Amino acid sequence: MPSRATTPGDPTGARSAAARHAADWSRIAREVIGTAYPWAPAHVVTGPDDTDVTPHRLHPAFHGALDWHSCVHMQWSLVTLLTRYAGALGDREAAAARSLLAQRLTAEHLEVEVAYLRARPGFERPYGWAWAAQLAAATRELGGRDEQAARWAQALVPLSDLLAERVLGHLPRQAYPVRHGKHQNDAFSLLLLRDAYARLGREDVMRACEEAARAWFADDGPAPATAEPGGADFLSPALTEALLMTAVLEPGDARRWLERVLPGLGEGRHAPLLAVPEVRDPTDGQDAHLLGLALSRAWALRALAPWGHERAAARLRAAADDQEAAVLGHITDGDFMATHWLVSFALLADGALDRS
Repeated sequence: MPSRATTPGDPTGARSAAARHAADWSRIAREVIGTAYPWAPAHVVTGPDDTDVTPHRLHPAFHGALDWHSCVHMQWSLVTLLTRYAGALGDREAAAARSLLAQRLTAEHLEVEVAYLRARPGFERPYGWAWAAQLAAATRELGGRDEQAARWAQALVPLSDLLAERVLGHLPRQAYPVRHGKHQNDAFSLLLLRDAYARLGREDVMRACEEAARAWFADDGPAPATAEPGGADFLSPALTEALLMTAVLEPGDARRWLERVLPGLGEGRHAPLLAVPEVRDPTDGQDAHLLGLALSRAWALRALAPWGHERAAARLRAAADDQEAAVLGHITDGDFMATHWLVSFALLADGALDRS
C-alpha cells in the first residue's frame, strides 16, 4: 500500500494530513514530552527504599507525556516526522525536534532505562516494548543518512536488544492472546514488533512474532464486530488482527482468512467497524481512547482496502477519511488526555509503517 504523503512522483498531488500538519504535530509532541505532570509512572515499588518516583530520575529518557509508553511513541513521532516530513516541518521546528531528541536519547539516559527494565521484566509488556522497538527502528532508519540520529540509534541498541531477548523469552510462555482494544492487545504489539525487528535485522524475533500470530489467530472464526467498540478501546480487535494476519500470511491464505473472519467488509457487513466512534467526554482519559480508535481504524481500513473489490475498497477508504477527519482537531487543540498521544496514531493512519 503506497504512502499517502505527497511525493514528486505522486500523480494525484494529494497531501495527507501528516504532510499538512507536520509542524503542528511536531510542536505538540515536544510540548507534551516536556510536560512532567500529570504523570502515571506504573512504578512497582520493590521495597521501602524504592519510593522516589521523580519522573526524570526513574526515566531520564522517557518521562513526560503522561506515561512511559506515550513518551516513547511521541519520540517515535518526532523521529518519523523528521524522516518522512522534514520539508514540511521547516528548519526551526526540525531543529527544535532534534534538540529534544538529543537531550533524551543519550547513552547515559538509555543505560538507566535498560537497568530499570532489567529489574522489572514485565514492565510495559507488550505495548511499551513494541513502541520502544519501533523507536529504535525508526531512529536507525533516520541515522542511516544523518550523523546525529546515528548517535541516537546507537544509544538505543541496548534497549532494543534487551527487548528482543524479552520477546523471545516471553512468547513461548504465553498460552493465549489478549484480544481487547487497549494496551494489552497482542495483535497490535506483534504487528509493531515484527515490523521493527525486521528492520533492525533480527529475523529471529520477526519469526517468533509470526509464529505467535499464526498460533493465536490463524484458525479464528467470524469476528464479533457487533460487539465493538468497547467503552475505552483505542484499537479495533477485529481490524487490528486483520492487519497482523494480512502481514504474516501468504496472500492466498490471507485472503481466505479475511473471507472467513471479516466476510463482506466494505460490502454492507461489519458496519460498526466503519462508523466514527462517539466521544462524549474527550477530557476523560478512557473516553479519549475512542479518539485514537478512530485513527487506528483509519489506518486499518486504508491498509485493508486493497484486499477488497473496487467498490468495497472505495467504501473502506471513505470510512477511513471520515474517521480521521473527526479527530484531527483533537490532535493539537484537544485536552492533554488526547494531545499526549494522538500524533502517533495519526501517523499510523497516514501510513507511517508502510515500507512499500
